[in-house]
Amino acid sequence: MKAVVMAGGEGTRLRPMTSSMPKPLLPVANQPIMEHVLRLLKRHGLNETVVTVQFLASLVKNYFGDGEELGMELTYANEEKPLGTAGSVKNAEEALKDDAFLVISGDALTDFDLTELINFHKEKGALVTVCLTRVPNPLEFGITIVDEEGKVERFLEKPTWGQVFSDTVNTGIYVMEPEVFDYVEADVPVDWSGDVFPQLMKEGKPVYGFIAEGYWEDVGTHESYVKAQADVLERKVDVDIDGFEISPGVWVAEGAEVHPDAVLRGPLYIGDYAKVEAGAEIREHTVVGSNVVVKSGAFLHKAVIHDNVYVGPHSNLRGCVLGRNTDVMRAARIEDGAVIGDECLIGEESIVQGNVRVYPFKTIEAGAFVNTSVIWESRGQAHLFGARGVSGILNVEITPELAVRLAGAYATTLKKGSTVTTARDHSRGARALKRAVISALQASAIDVRDLENVPLPVARQQTARGSAGGIMIRTTPGVPDSVDIMFFDGQGADLSQGSQRKLDRVFARQEYRRAFPGEIGDLHFPASVFDSYTGSLLRNVDITGIAESGLKVVVDASNGSAGLVLPSLLGKLGVDSLTINPGLDESRPTETADVRRSGLVRLGEMVASSGAAFGVRFDPVGERLSLVDEKGKIIEDDRALLVMLDLIAAERRSGRVALPVTTTRIAEQVAAYHGTQVEWTTTSPDDLTRVGGEEGTIFGGDGKGGFIVPEFSRVYDGTAAFVRLIGLVARTQLTLSQIDARIPRAHVIKRDLATPWAVKGLVMRRVVEEAGDRFVDTTDGVRVVETDGRWVMVLPDPAEAVTHLWAEGPDDASAQALLDEWASVVDSAGR
Repeated sequence: MKAVVMAGGEGTRLRPMTSSMPKPLLPVANQPIMEHVLRLLKRHGLNETVVTVQFLASLVKNYFGDGEELGMELTYANEEKPLGTAGSVKNAEEALKDDAFLVISGDALTDFDLTELINFHKEKGALVTVCLTRVPNPLEFGITIVDEEGKVERFLEKPTWGQVFSDTVNTGIYVMEPEVFDYVEADVPVDWSGDVFPQLMKEGKPVYGFIAEGYWEDVGTHESYVKAQADVLERKVDVDIDGFEISPGVWVAEGAEVHPDAVLRGPLYIGDYAKVEAGAEIREHTVVGSNVVVKSGAFLHKAVIHDNVYVGPHSNLRGCVLGRNTDVMRAARIEDGAVIGDECLIGEESIVQGNVRVYPFKTIEAGAFVNTSVIWESRGQAHLFGARGVSGILNVEITPELAVRLAGAYATTLKKGSTVTTARDHSRGARALKRAVISALQASAIDVRDLENVPLPVARQQTARGSAGGIMIRTTPGVPDSVDIMFFDGQGADLSQGSQRKLDRVFARQEYRRAFPGEIGDLHFPASVFDSYTGSLLRNVDITGIAESGLKVVVDASNGSAGLVLPSLLGKLGVDSLTINPGLDESRPTETADVRRSGLVRLGEMVASSGAAFGVRFDPVGERLSLVDEKGKIIEDDRALLVMLDLIAAERRSGRVALPVTTTRIAEQVAAYHGTQVEWTTTSPDDLTRVGGEEGTIFGGDGKGGFIVPEFSRVYDGTAAFVRLIGLVARTQLTLSQIDARIPRAHVIKRDLATPWAVKGLVMRRVVEEAGDRFVDTTDGVRVVETDGRWVMVLPDPAEAVTHLWAEGPDDASAQALLDEWASVVDSAGR
């Protein structure tokens, strides 16, 4: 049997290590990762190997040659363009078409028993056998579920936490029969997991999964790269280490010169012909490459040093990676998580702070203090984006410098000459940051339409009018010291997960596009923004019957930007209204939950005393809406969703409504009673807005004051929801309390449990296993439905070490009992 080693990836997440070196050649314990892979293949008798190459292909070919030094026969299949995981193997079809073959990545470290995998494949008579393993964090991998016979039942590529239903993942190691090439189109990008496997499963072909025991690490990030070094030194993975173990865990290669007065505390590795002087201290999990010089007084701990590096006297290197031919001068300090590229000079007494990336061929001047790109890692985040865009404490985590880099990264994802709409709330911090954002966009050849201070829905609507995207800066709801930088697509909706990852990658690489002098973008300030918004709103939302109804409403603008739209809107509606808190208050750009509750109580008192039909309270940016009925009673947000649903469904009598899966199933009863149906979405706002924009959707909401009025917009819009509600109440001649009273009471209880990141995947697998034969819905997280209709939902938080649980039953006691039962499952799995 032949093997295919895939060695064409760019390894962008590992830059600057991979800026001038292909990822398969990155050294682990001073041997390229791919060499460890080839030695594993040889150990299992797979001596004939085809290597697929693309990025810096010549370096891979020059290093391994024809494989003679390893006792193997290597040939190469070169991709002229990226062809995907399946396309690259298809490119080598001529060498593989006669027999079954094994596919393995050239940049993953493993000691799996490949012979056992191959035997399993033959015993099952499989067309494809996917090698699987269990990992604590399955987000970056393809999740796979197999039945008792090993046949693949379900496969999901790179899920969000809401889609995690197992910790069994695809390792990218496959055994395949040549017939699989019939399902791979030549010379076009095709992926195994995204394209080929789903088609094979759809046709009922024998696709099996083999759960392998042993070590496997996808070396795709700085953290996993450093971890792989430590695991080899700790002998957690069965690979060869070239050298002599002169004392327990201390490996020294041929020709290395280590002074007797040097301090060595293993496990560690010192490469061939390296020199370690007296007084130097090298501690655990450090790998010193070939021809490295470590001067007296230097201190190295968990450092990975590539070949030909000079480490000056009294320098201090902790948890960092240094590229080839780099010089670290006297008393320089490089902190944990920093990565220095090839051929750099780190000057005397300079300090490179943790998680800084220094790209190849750069000079850090003597005494310099380099402190960039540390914010997100210091918060423990793997990605920039959270639930509200990019968020953090103003001038601590979100600084003007960060705003410039973010805007530059966003601009780099767009074409030169594109237009981006910018906006902000009424806070001073947002104003300052927006100016930085505008400068960065213009400097990246992007034209800017600046709306200044507008409600969030207005910013979204204006973005959708011819812009390639938008950026809104606002104070984080309920957190006055923090800000959110929100990025929109061309439709004014939040960026999709894929677009977020693209921006994330550009930001992490710090490779920003800059404009030539003649390409600097223009800055425009569009006129009549509010008139345009209100005019479009009144044309698209049904307002018949309002002027004749004689309705009176009380509107609380919360001293926010929603108040900028209301005067002209209320005048055109012809409704008798009382507006409170209309002025902007820069000192209060947001409000806490307690302040908001107090405001609703005061609003209720005014509604009851004035005889109004109802009252509404906007959030400060006009995105969300809270309701008070004609008696002055607060309608909680989850009930407000059902009230709006009842009114809209009763009027439309057809279509579908978009609701997140955490919503009470009473919503299904309400919708069905009026001839409409519910389409359940994930809890992600971009998924809800996606369905909200589809044909046939008549309404959407999240149960937190966010409402979608599809005839006007597919995003949350408090003002549009307000206008829609006035029309509905005017035409139905029912009060909000009457509508609320006719809807059954819901009994949904929520609980959050602390769950370490390392066991989140295990927790979700245990939940699926515990569900047994009960119906399981994996739209978002795992929802288990009991035979009596009660349900519980378990959802890992994407940003925090928390698992969320919801349970619904016919009464609070029943729901509480169900929640307690499943909380114990989650709690026990997370220990």
